[in-house]
Amino acid sequence: MKLTVRETTVFGMLGALMYASKVIMEIAPNVHLLGVFTIAITVVYRKKALFPVYIYVMLNGLLSGFATWWIPYLYLWAVLWGVTMLIPKNIPKAVKPIVYMIVNACHGFLFGTLYDPAQALLFGLSFDGMIAWIIAGLPWDFIHGVSNFFVGC
Repeated sequence: MKLTVRETTVFGMLGALMYASKVIMEIAPNVHLLGVFTIAITVVYRKKALFPVYIYVMLNGLLSGFATWWIPYLYLWAVLWGVTMLIPKNIPKAVKPIVYMIVNACHGFLFGTLYDPAQALLFGLSFDGMIAWIIAGLPWDFIHGVSNFFVGC
């Protein structure tokens, strides 16, 4: 998949915009535009959308530190990209926004659940410990999912 100079520039700016939006939205916990950006970029650029998404992930690691919290980011945003890629292109225009908002909200609801296996492996938790960690994170996941739904409006 060869990129043009224009695409390279646009993808760099989109990745930086994603990071900047995350930093700006840190004032409101669990509210961010990353899911919205990931879905919108995927709808427009399809496979190439992984470039700005991983530019964001790398910027996040470079500027916030490559620590254990960062490792799940290597796959968390790819899950949202993959689900968005699976949505048929020919769904009715009136339904598209609702579908994308629901996908974004589901990613928010499942964020902690998707995050936990990597953390469990990194910290040597057993399966029971991982399940306990997931259950403890459910309230946060609920807030994250609701905010993702309404931010996607």
